Amino acid sequence: MVVTFPMRPILRGPYEFRQTAGMSPENEIVCVDCGGRCFLLTHAREDGVWLPGDIVTYRCQDCRDRWDLVLPDVDDEETF
Repeated sequence: MVVTFPMRPILRGPYEFRQTAGMSPENEIVCVDCGGRCFLLTHAREDGVWLPGDIVTYRCQDCRDRWDLVLPDVDDEETF
């Protein structure tokens, strides 16, 4: 099962959005197990770009669960 989550675009200059390879994961998500706060552990590549299919890791501060998530493709319109 692949878990996806909302992403926000990266600003690359005044009012410029990179829609294809310029998405970044949220810094914090809600833990599915305990409802606590999970924080991003993974760093972006050297060029600062996140790509669809990249694996990002979060750790819950409450239950200490680790979440490895796959970044979705921007063109995927599938909703759950």
